[in-house]
Amino acid sequence: MSYVVTIILTVQMVSAIAMIGLILVQHGKGADMGAAFGSGSSGSLFGASGSANFLSRTTAMLATVFFVCTLALAYFGNLRPSSSGSVLEGAAAAAPAVAASAPAAPASGAAQIPAN
Repeated sequence: MSYVVTIILTVQMVSAIAMIGLILVQHGKGADMGAAFGSGSSGSLFGASGSANFLSRTTAMLATVFFVCTLALAYFGNLRPSSSGSVLEGAAAAAPAVAASAPAAPASGAAQIPAN
């Protein structure tokens, strides 16, 4: 099961890095206004509007992969073997034994304070 979690975590990290790169490459909504006045180039590798469709679809697919990997990691993170207990349960069981073996000494100044 450790190999599966490692593979899912690797796919999630690669999809996150690729998604960040694709989001940074995409043009914003205001980028079309600059192209209308001649400051931007209208021709590109994917055509006039092909790059927006390609990049947005690829980003959507990577976001889906990222979301599925996140759900899978959450599922595998909540699976617990029935034989082993929690670290906190082990610490709570050991705490009363430590407290019972060492009695608390009264504070030196507490005995001198008069009670009303």
